[in-house]
Amino acid sequence: MKLLRAITITGLIAAITATALAGDNKVPYPQGYRQWQHVKTMVILKGHTFSPDFQGIHHIYANKKAMAGLTSGKYQDGSVLVLDLLEEVKGDFVLQEGGRKYIAVMHKSGKQYSQTGGWGFEGFLQDSKEKRIVKDKGVECFSCHKSQVSGDYVFSKYRN
Repeated sequence: MKLLRAITITGLIAAITATALAGDNKVPYPQGYRQWQHVKTMVILKGHTFSPDFQGIHHIYANKKAMAGLTSGKYQDGSVLVLDLLEEVKGDFVLQEGGRKYIAVMHKSGKQYSQTGGWGFEGFLQDSKEKRIVKDKGVECFSCHKSQVSGDYVFSKYRN
């Protein structure tokens, strides 16, 4: 009787844990992303359609799976792209990096993020690994990325 109860409790704990993990659709912080492949840099200045939210210096990084996707146009689950957005500081004839505004992350998992084209979207405020800024499970992010359906919803293109 005690053994049966212990097995039942263990099974219940395992089921609850599996359910909790399956329901966690949070995009993880991309540890070590600055050591990944740097894909490109661009600057969005004041007055652009995407300013002020995306105004600043953008550095785009890709993990190995995302690099394969950038060259093929199709991304495997586990592909991760990071936009490191920094403030632009204007000086005499120079534009330099200021403080980090946030990092934006796209994480490919077709099953986990099926409502947003197979991509999870997240933003981490300034230098924080915990302060998340995406509040709608990436729906608003995906609404812009939908225009890039031919490239699996990715704006960046790889330049040789």
